[in-house]
Amino acid sequence: MAIVAAAIGGGTAFGIQELTGKSTVPSSSTSTTVVPSSKKGTVAGVAAAVSPSIVEISATSNTGESTGSGVIVTGDGEIVTNNHVVSGASSIKVTTSSGRSYTAQVVGTDSKKDLALIKAEGASKLKAATLGNSDGIQVGDQVVAIGSPEGLTGTVTSGIVSSLNRDVTVSTDENQGQGNGQWPFEFGGRHFNGDTGPSTTTYRAIQTDASLNPGNSGGALIDMNGNVIGINSAMYSAGSDSTSSSAGSVGLGFAIPINTVKSDLKTLRSGSRS
Repeated sequence: MAIVAAAIGGGTAFGIQELTGKSTVPSSSTSTTVVPSSKKGTVAGVAAAVSPSIVEISATSNTGESTGSGVIVTGDGEIVTNNHVVSGASSIKVTTSSGRSYTAQVVGTDSKKDLALIKAEGASKLKAATLGNSDGIQVGDQVVAIGSPEGLTGTVTSGIVSSLNRDVTVSTDENQGQGNGQWPFEFGGRHFNGDTGPSTTTYRAIQTDASLNPGNSGGALIDMNGNVIGINSAMYSAGSDSTSSSAGSVGLGFAIPINTVKSDLKTLRSGSRS
């Protein structure tokens, strides 16, 4: 059995100002309805409303190329993703749902939360996602996931919130596991997808049965009103390793709660690299 970072795609392995001012992050303390009323509560409605706010991320490092996903948080190109999607990357390219591509630079990282903020150079008038309130979700709530599994841009899956506050442990070493195309995890006291090494961090995750596959890391977990409630970060697989040929969703996915992300945005925007 393997638990794998949902960022690793194509076979190889593989953050903001105050929340006031010119570049604000759309957010909601309760639940804002982003989906048009005629399609409220439908997967199709959520997909149509939120897909333009999700990008594919291609990261190149000295170990190869990897594919992940990201969530646009400002119209001028700030994008939240997982740290492990861009960790160690020498170049980053983001592609929007409309097919437009941008070169991106890392603004800030927080390896302890497995979060990063990148900026698409020269971007303007992008559609920012609405960040919801992950404290308000309940087990059994319907959710939608959008990302780029295996480089399949804009893939939409759906499911429910299966559990809350799951402890997921990841390595904070950018080189750990990347040479063999893996990103190690610990879950339930067991090691999956290799050894996490001596430098680790544990975060509380949302568990979902929405299908997540390699390349979904950094993408959005969304409520049925179109609010992003989590950043997809890991998947549990029955494959013997994390390579794209053997890893696959078995309905056990994990997402970093969006309230964790929102509380970290100021630090990421400051350019912190931790």
